[in-house]
Amino acid sequence: MRRRNRWVKTFFWGTVLGVFALLVVVFSGVAVGAFEQRTLPVEQPVPFSHAFHAGGLGLSCRYCHSSVERAAYAGLPPTETCMTCHTFIKPDSPNLALVRRSWETGEPLRWNRVINLPDFVYFHHGAHVAKGVGCAECHGRVDQMAVVRQPQAFTMKFCLDCHRQPEARLRPREQVFNMAYTPDPELGKKLKEIYQVRSAEALTSCNTCHR
Repeated sequence: MRRRNRWVKTFFWGTVLGVFALLVVVFSGVAVGAFEQRTLPVEQPVPFSHAFHAGGLGLSCRYCHSSVERAAYAGLPPTETCMTCHTFIKPDSPNLALVRRSWETGEPLRWNRVINLPDFVYFHHGAHVAKGVGCAECHGRVDQMAVVRQPQAFTMKFCLDCHRQPEARLRPREQVFNMAYTPDPELGKKLKEIYQVRSAEALTSCNTCHR
């Protein structure tokens, strides 16, 4: 009887642990897969080319993403931003049909998210811009993308590599929106002090990114 009870307990707890391990693997795979899949170009309801607007015309990121310097979320352009130009430039283009309808009806455009961090990750655009972290460090050369994609998987390792050695990626604040700028690690060391970037120990603390 004792031997049978021991076998039943062993089977029960083995099953529980096995199911738990399977759930961890499945949900981890789903999370990682979601990040990796976003490296593919994300089509939008309106064919907006960053390569043309940001690269060719030289429009600043801030023109469309107006809250990037002060808020956690960079923001998406309202229809009014598009129509500032397109009331006069190619106003009858079939590519802008949804923009015109949004303008006439007041219904906002439904842009597709390219990067969507999970709820357990805290990221503040304004804080990074203030410390001299360029857009291209995370978003890549958006000025060369006709259809925007996420250039790499945003894993914990990706963030920690930067937080452990931020000086390698810092740039003067006036160069934050310059996609072609190449950071200078030696200058980065000085900027780290000037911009009062926290220590690697503080930046790699769990509650820095998980709040």
